[in-house]
Amino acid sequence: MSKIGTIESLWRYPVKSMRGESLNEVFLGFSGVFGDRCFAFKNSASRKGFPYLSATAQGKMLRYQPKFRHPEKAVKPPNLLEAMKIPPGVNPANANPDDLHLDVVTPFGEMLALDDPLLAEQLSEGLRGENRLTLVRSDRALTDCRPVSLISSQTIQQIEAEMEITVDPRRFRANIYFDLTNGSGFAEDEFVGRKLRIGEKAEIMVLERDPRCKMISLDPETGEHNPEILRQVAQAHENFAGLYCAVLVEGVVSTGDAIKIVD
Repeated sequence: MSKIGTIESLWRYPVKSMRGESLNEVFLGFSGVFGDRCFAFKNSASRKGFPYLSATAQGKMLRYQPKFRHPEKAVKPPNLLEAMKIPPGVNPANANPDDLHLDVVTPFGEMLALDDPLLAEQLSEGLRGENRLTLVRSDRALTDCRPVSLISSQTIQQIEAEMEITVDPRRFRANIYFDLTNGSGFAEDEFVGRKLRIGEKAEIMVLERDPRCKMISLDPETGEHNPEILRQVAQAHENFAGLYCAVLVEGVVSTGDAIKIVD
């Protein structure tokens, strides 16, 4: 196996479209990063194919910071050690619901329970039409497409150089940000269709390049919209930046872990 990169940072987003959190280690399960996008707000006014409220419609969602009440229990499945003794094919990534209770720090500095009606009321403010928000919980990551996303620091740096501005990496809302051992921006596109080993055990299949949307045009700190960033990615890179992946072998991965090509 040849090394192609090293993990720079690991991220998960407990509530779809809200601010993410950086972790030193995460559990990569078949259904995605443990604790990632396990909650979302379904919006009655959204189209049927995409029923959830997102920052593309409500930019201020990016200013809300979810926090697990029991962070030490929200990193790995509680039955991980026992499950690892079972032959491959068994999915151990089932949390105890009480371990994943969330509170949210609002832009106003208040701490609200995720199911507090006041939070849904705040998120509805300014939306067009009649919007009824319903909190949804899932054992699988409520991602738009695939369970795990990656992007290289070189790709982000290339976009910065092309636009001559600083680009906050958080715009891309990846689970894994990594540094390529060799290669320039967008070199990770060559890994589509390949298996990658991350750390000692976890393996992923790179399924496709990540098609981008308005989300990368939203400042992750303020929610402010800059359409030029999406326009640049669309015009110069066919609207792709980063990779979408599926997990083949579950495992815990940490910052600093090597990423290697399996085949």
